[in-house]
Amino acid sequence: MLDVDYSLHTRIRAGDPEAFRELFRDHARLVHRHAVRVTGDWTVAEDIVSLTFLEAWRLRVKLRDEGDSPRPWLMGIAVNVLRNTTRAARRHRRALERLPAKEAVPDFADELVGRITDADQLAAAQRVLKKLSRSEHEVFTLCVWSGLSYAETAAVLGVPVGTVRSRLSRARKRLSKLADEELRKRTEPLPRNGQVQGGRTSAARSHESYEERSG
Repeated sequence: MLDVDYSLHTRIRAGDPEAFRELFRDHARLVHRHAVRVTGDWTVAEDIVSLTFLEAWRLRVKLRDEGDSPRPWLMGIAVNVLRNTTRAARRHRRALERLPAKEAVPDFADELVGRITDADQLAAAQRVLKKLSRSEHEVFTLCVWSGLSYAETAAVLGVPVGTVRSRLSRARKRLSKLADEELRKRTEPLPRNGQVQGGRTSAARSHESYEERSG
């Protein structure tokens, strides 16, 4: 009797629809959660999930029989999709900045992020994370936010486990310092008596100028 391999990896490579349904059922929420935390935008995150699984289908024959789960392979695809999306967003912003100024249009990104109960913490965390290098940012979000092991993160990024550990250590140290700075900014006392740091408000200066002209 032939020993037929019906492992999930083999079924995915063969393009088995049921295998992909299983892959989606088990990991779509992980990809979405990771994308939300990286981008801060629920709509973009949904697009990332769709693009990730489309890419997984396109690249299915490249899945190797490594590990018990295809999760590192799938998250590697998600990371690449996020990189490409981020680069495209930066190009789009730069193009918009070159256009003539127009009337301001409301930005609804904050409303979307507000669907997360800890939206303020997420926004503050993103401001801090953006100050990390891309390699540190990716290691931190994969290991800490998405719960991947060092070995899985190493497989996702194609680097040794030791590199993951050192990057995560650097990221934690930098984040600790940056988070302290962020908290100090948020807890600084508000200006009193219509004054701002370094001098009076422009409104106060305008009032004084008016009195001088009237005197």
